[in-house]
Amino acid sequence: MNSPTRPIHPTELRIRTILSPEHPLCRDDVVWMLGYIKKKVADEDPAFMDLSQPRLMKNFLYFAEAAMALIQRRHCSDQEADRLRDWLREASHGLA
Repeated sequence: MNSPTRPIHPTELRIRTILSPEHPLCRDDVVWMLGYIKKKVADEDPAFMDLSQPRLMKNFLYFAEAAMALIQRRHCSDQEADRLRDWLREASHGLA
């Protein structure tokens, strides 16, 4: 028997797309992802509340790295896009 699959929420789909290595990362994607993470923190999302303080510090570090990269660069190479994508993945660690 096949179990019914749950439909993917549009937000979850967008996050998966942004974090996918096949997706050409653009500035709007990074801004959207940083805004999403900021909102989750501001809303005191329970997923973040369950993280340890050292893990929260890592999330913040990677959030800051991604934000600074966005400020400092106009265009980025594939290697820089991969690094930025990794930072976003780490910054959003623990989110459902």
